[in-house]
Amino acid sequence: MPRFATRNLLFVLTVSLLLSACSRQGLYDTAIGLERSMSGLEADTLVVGELTIAYLRNEQPVDGETIVMIHGFGANKDNWTRLAKHLTGDFNVYAIDLPGHGDSSKPLDIGYHFDEQTNRLATILDELGLDRFHMMGNSMGGAITALYAANFPGQIRSATLFDPAGIWAYESDLSDQVMAGDNPLIPTKEGDFERLVDFALEKKPFVPWPVYSVMEEKAIANREVNTVIFSDIRDSTMASAFSERITEIQAPVLIVWGQEDRITDPRNSDIFVQQIPDARKVILEGVGHAPMIEVPEESARLFRQFLAESVKTR
Repeated sequence: MPRFATRNLLFVLTVSLLLSACSRQGLYDTAIGLERSMSGLEADTLVVGELTIAYLRNEQPVDGETIVMIHGFGANKDNWTRLAKHLTGDFNVYAIDLPGHGDSSKPLDIGYHFDEQTNRLATILDELGLDRFHMMGNSMGGAITALYAANFPGQIRSATLFDPAGIWAYESDLSDQVMAGDNPLIPTKEGDFERLVDFALEKKPFVPWPVYSVMEEKAIANREVNTVIFSDIRDSTMASAFSERITEIQAPVLIVWGQEDRITDPRNSDIFVQQIPDARKVILEGVGHAPMIEVPEESARLFRQFLAESVKTR
């Protein structure tokens, strides 16, 4: 569906629901459901040990390969719907809510270092019966994707990293703010979520204002678990093992980075390319920390081109 049609549809939806005195939560649920449906996705859950894991998958499975999508810190599976819209016609998509995020369980005591999250993800994908797939990850999810490709080479056909975390040879605006005692990625009060979106995204998608307010409420409610996760991520990033580990990746890797990223500096892409044996990078002008949200059609095109040039010839 063209972008203007999506925008108009959401506008009509917003007005009609507001006129019918629908709650903000009802509007949020309807808008999220609409985004998923337009992308050919539906929600499901599974239980892994003591954890409930939420995820999105194709409404209609296709005779094609599988893509697993891993969101970033403080994000969730719905960060992938706009990209998935351009892929579900040919691929079976699984967008996972990692523990601590989205609609999955949020325990404080299970450990959220990159290696712990990577091993936990392997258990989740095994429960889903997935054994050979492409994997995409953004930010924290990009670091997890890279480690997954190194640790489980037999499962990964390709890896696509959108503005990945894990290497901080060049520090970002985020680093400066966190060092000053202010973390824009963890909303704690009204207005913080809008600040987060402005900080993370250069090209902000249209979202009806009541939907933003519910998203802010959810983010503020998650501040305790987000603080724990962010601390573990910092510990993981400070360790040198990450950059050494990704030298063992065997699959082809595409690195897509927004030039205007204020969270992970795009100059770190050169380190990823140096460390990963079969890697290539694309820097997108005018894009921030989440290309799959900001320029989903272009992100899908780059992925398809990457497969055509690298994976199919292997």
